[in-house]
Amino acid sequence: MTFAELHPAWQALAATTFTWGMTALGASVVFFTKNVSKKTLDVMLGFAAGVMIAASYWSLLAPAIEMSEHLGSLKWMPALVGFVGGAAFLRLVDMFLPHLHVHAKMDEAEGVSTSWQRSTLLVLAITLHNIPEGLAVGVAFGAVAAGYPSATLAGAIALAIGIGIQNFPEGTAVSVPLRREGMSRGKSFWYGQLSGIVEPVAGVLGALAVVVAQPILPYALAFAAGAMIFVVVEEVIPESQASGYGDLATMGCILGFGVMMTLDVALG
Repeated sequence: MTFAELHPAWQALAATTFTWGMTALGASVVFFTKNVSKKTLDVMLGFAAGVMIAASYWSLLAPAIEMSEHLGSLKWMPALVGFVGGAAFLRLVDMFLPHLHVHAKMDEAEGVSTSWQRSTLLVLAITLHNIPEGLAVGVAFGAVAAGYPSATLAGAIALAIGIGIQNFPEGTAVSVPLRREGMSRGKSFWYGQLSGIVEPVAGVLGALAVVVAQPILPYALAFAAGAMIFVVVEEVIPESQASGYGDLATMGCILGFGVMMTLDVALG
C-alpha cells in the first residue's frame, strides 16, 4: 500500500511524526554545542514565523475560502468564523497554561501561577506553537480525503515539510538555553524534543474530525490558521525581536515566508 492509499489519520500520523522528528533534530544541537548565539536563535525564530504566516494563508485560509464556495455558503463566513475561533482558543490556552518564553526570566512566566521548573515552562511555551501546527497538518490530509479540488496530497505534504523545517529552530530554542543554564545534554535534548510530541496527537485528531464531519472542513482549516497567526503575533515574532537583532530576525521571517510560499505553490 502506498502513502496515497493510507487513511488520512495514518497519513497525518506519519507527517506529524516527521515534524516531531525535526523538532528532535533541532534539539540535538545540544550534543554538539551549548552556545548558539542569540542572534542565530532570533533569525531562526524569525524564519519559523515566516513559514507559519505563509502556511496560514496558502495551505489553510485560501483552501477554506474556496471550499466554502462549493458548500453554497458565504465564501468568507467559514474562514472568518474559523479564523477568529482559532485565535480565541489559543488566547484561552495562553491565559491559563503556565509557560515561559525563551528569553524571559522566571518572574515573567505567563498563565496561572505555578511552582513548575523553568524547563517545564519552556517546553510548554513551544508546545503552544505545536498544537496549531499539528492540527493544520492533520486537517490538510483530511481535506484531501474529502475530495475538494483545492486540497491536494502534494499540498498537504508541502505543508508538513514546511512545518518540519520551522520546527528545527523551535527544538533548538528550548534545548540550547537549558544546556546553557547547566542542564545535561541528555536532559536538554529530552525537553527540547518533548515540545513537539503534541503534534502527532493534534494531527490525528484533526484528520479524524474532518473525515467524520466534512462540513466543518473550511472552519477547521481556518481555525488552524487563526491559531497559528495568534502564536506568531503573540510569541514567535516578539521573541525573535527581544535581543536586539530585530532586523536580522525580520529578514529571517521574509526568507521563511518565501520558502513556505514556494513549497506550497510548487507542490500544491
